[in-house]
Amino acid sequence: MYLRNDQGFELASATAGFGRAPTPARLRALPQPTRAPLLDRATQIDWVPDLGARIGSLDWWRGLATCTALCAATWILSPGVRPLVGPVPTPLAGAEWEETRAQGISPLAQGATTGRRMGANDLVAPLADVPERPSVDLSATLGEGDSFDRVLIRAGVGRNDAEAAAALVAQSVDPKAIPAGTRIALTLGRRADRTVARPLEKLDFRARFDLALSLARSAGGLTVNRKPIAIDSTPLRIQGLVGSSLYRSARAAGVPGKAVESFIKAISTRLSIGRDVTASDSFDLIVARERAATGETRIGDLLFAGIDQGRRKVQLVRFAPDAANVDDDASRGGWFDANGQTERRAVSGMPVIGRITSSFGLRTHPLLGFTRMHKGLDIGAPYGAPIHAMTDGRVAFAGRTGGYGNFVKLVHGGGMASGYGHMSRIAVSSGTRVRAGQVIGYIGSTGMSTGPHLHWEVWKNGTAINPRSVSFASVAQLSGAKLRAFKAKVAQLLAVRVGG
Repeated sequence: MYLRNDQGFELASATAGFGRAPTPARLRALPQPTRAPLLDRATQIDWVPDLGARIGSLDWWRGLATCTALCAATWILSPGVRPLVGPVPTPLAGAEWEETRAQGISPLAQGATTGRRMGANDLVAPLADVPERPSVDLSATLGEGDSFDRVLIRAGVGRNDAEAAAALVAQSVDPKAIPAGTRIALTLGRRADRTVARPLEKLDFRARFDLALSLARSAGGLTVNRKPIAIDSTPLRIQGLVGSSLYRSARAAGVPGKAVESFIKAISTRLSIGRDVTASDSFDLIVARERAATGETRIGDLLFAGIDQGRRKVQLVRFAPDAANVDDDASRGGWFDANGQTERRAVSGMPVIGRITSSFGLRTHPLLGFTRMHKGLDIGAPYGAPIHAMTDGRVAFAGRTGGYGNFVKLVHGGGMASGYGHMSRIAVSSGTRVRAGQVIGYIGSTGMSTGPHLHWEVWKNGTAINPRSVSFASVAQLSGAKLRAFKAKVAQLLAVRVGG
């Protein structure tokens, strides 16, 4: 309470400090000379000191006693905790429990359905066995190297039915020609008892891209039904600008990745992709394509590869008139230009990736110590590096011979031959034919050698010549009936519309 004075407001009376004990009535009753010291002492006592300071002092123990007394008084005067007892529901039993359980959450976790259902009564008869489904639908997948009947047996078809189904399928298509990953839809019927396998009622699968087969059970047993699928074999032609990257531009135009790789490999036999092909050039390619009436599309090999540089056109067509005739380059097939001419080049400038350690000509032999003619090139390379044939040829010799160690001699035709010595291992045999880039052996140090390297020799009409002076390129020209067939194929491909 405040009173107004001359300066404003002030307390009506002096207030005791917080925690100070008030003056007891007995002290007020004492005479003034005796009461004054006691009052001063009582008002100076701090009954609620800070228990976090001056721990162990007299004031601290006084405060602890005060706190203990207050806690004890509160506990003694408290009414206590008494539980409130409510009504307990009657436990459910019988049909009420069954009906309630069907509408709970727990049955849902076990696959049950919600809703009302009737409890069992006297009309319910227990079953000795759970009844089986009248039919079962299954799916099987043909694996790599798997047989048709084994796939059906693993799926649950009886051995007799599986063998009968495989025999029927073999009448329409070779089971070994069915591609791996083919999915087979099966339907198994009702069986007489549990001791026997379910009978095969129906079977459907795609035997070929243009043929689907269906097996069904009739009164006389399993019968097969052929379902031919119409196929459109129009090739796919795609054109576009080379741009900054031939590969990326072709892929952006919708060309499959394998077809782009084949296109670049074919064009690189005539042009240098990095040097001769520019961003303003346009590419033109045709790939084999089959479209089924059911909607599936299958992309085949690259058929035509072309680059239009304005002043010059490169047009290459894949053509193999007689691949069985391996002695004729023109019959063996490959990429031919529009005039029916093909050219095969070596994979690289040398048969192995390495550095030349000794050139063609006179030199001092590192082991014999005197000067003599070095009839080839020595190419240093890591031990075990593959050695490639520079061009097509026939293996005239493959074995160990004198100072050459393990040696392979190839005859290329036109009086040209080449030899490869000091191999660690030979990868071809005498009498066989090799193609350009094929691995014929591996780097070694057999024979008279100071370390792993390849000794490479080239002969022209039996005389050794410098291998660096030879261009390993073969040219073949179609003629006669083969040339006419080739021209007809070129005209047919060039008539394909873009995107058609």
